[in-house]
Amino acid sequence: MTMIPDKHYKVRNIIRKILFVVLGAGGIFATYLLGKALSMPPNELSLYGAYEESTIEVEEEETAEPLPTPVAAMTEEEIFNVFAGARIDEETANGEDEDDETPPVLVSPIDFEALWAINDHVYAWITVPGTIIDYPILQHPTDDTRYLNYNIDGSFGLPGCIYTEKMNAKDFSDPHTVIYGHNMKNGTMFAQLHEFRKSDFFNKNRDIIIYKPDGTELRYMIFAAYIYDDRHLMYSFNFDNKDVYGAYLKSIFDRRDLNANIDKDMVVTNEDRIITLVTCISGQDDKRLLVQAVLIE
Repeated sequence: MTMIPDKHYKVRNIIRKILFVVLGAGGIFATYLLGKALSMPPNELSLYGAYEESTIEVEEEETAEPLPTPVAAMTEEEIFNVFAGARIDEETANGEDEDDETPPVLVSPIDFEALWAINDHVYAWITVPGTIIDYPILQHPTDDTRYLNYNIDGSFGLPGCIYTEKMNAKDFSDPHTVIYGHNMKNGTMFAQLHEFRKSDFFNKNRDIIIYKPDGTELRYMIFAAYIYDDRHLMYSFNFDNKDVYGAYLKSIFDRRDLNANIDKDMVVTNEDRIITLVTCISGQDDKRLLVQAVLIE
């Protein structure tokens, strides 16, 4: 039996062929666009909708509070003006006794209150008559090298401060207290300790005075000035051990050094308390100048 073709068959067949052609061309074009997009740098991909950085909405971060404006560091001149201003005339400080029967009230010739307003790590004051050494002494509670590189106002740099390390008590009750200061080229801080390398100067200038906030004064007499190596004295010797301390003192007086100034007529024993002032020597990084004094009153 002969089949009679559907009258719409030819029409459907024509439409099907057209769709195949259209879809095939569309797939080729889509493939071309995808390949083109992948071959372009990210900033151009947005042209094809594959990457659009500018359309991504990012929630803005909360703006942090601005840091406080740092206080300008004091100049070196201002620092030394502070030191000079902390000095009070001793007669003015102690006044006159109106009642001879009343013991005088000790008043320090140093305005420690003014110094504490700048830095409360100040705990004493050192004066070396015959030199311009007349400065506060500081001690940082945790960082032994802090005041090697920081000034009294907390700023980084020179001249630094005259300071001790926390191994030493701040009442100078230790057998040996070591005090450090820079050898500044302009002659400030501990630079003038180098004058004690001269015999004439050493013989004429032997006093060191430590002023404490309670008004008391500690007076020392210099007995030695010499070049030493750069070892850390407090780590190298146990000065609490009487035998070690005595041997250390003996080694000072036994020194055979024509460049050293040592008063070998003085007697310093392991029952005495001494201080050592330490500073650098220009061009000799492995050496230090030590000026040592014993407490006499």
